Amino acid sequence: MYSYKRRVNFYDCDPAGILFFGRVYELCHSAYESMIESFNLQEPYWTNENYITPIIHSEASYHKPVRPGEMITINVQVSQLRKSSFELEYELVNLKGEICTKVKIVHIFIHKKNWEKINMPDNLLQAFLSHKKI
Repeated sequence: MYSYKRRVNFYDCDPAGILFFGRVYELCHSAYESMIESFNLQEPYWTNENYITPIIHSEASYHKPVRPGEMITINVQVSQLRKSSFELEYELVNLKGEICTKVKIVHIFIHKKNWEKINMPDNLLQAFLSHKKI
């Protein structure tokens, strides 16, 4: 599991004074980028000239409100690894240890030029395995 801490800003929230639902994906993506950087690859894989990893599925469930100024931890785990795709599960947890939001996102490896599915590079497969949910 990879953990990422972040303060929820006022601008992350909606008029009701809670985290805006769409911002959850931005927070998760920040945690995702931080996790990828922790792999210590020569360069972030999203700068690769041969492939991209678009999202093919996402879902979120909201359990408790998150308010401006709160510190949250975003826990990221690889829940599924396939030849060409990976699924990440995110949990946004408040300081009390309560799960506020759960998110699942599936990415697929696609060749940039012909948009066909390709196998995940071995170095990324090994890196994702280190965060695989047991």
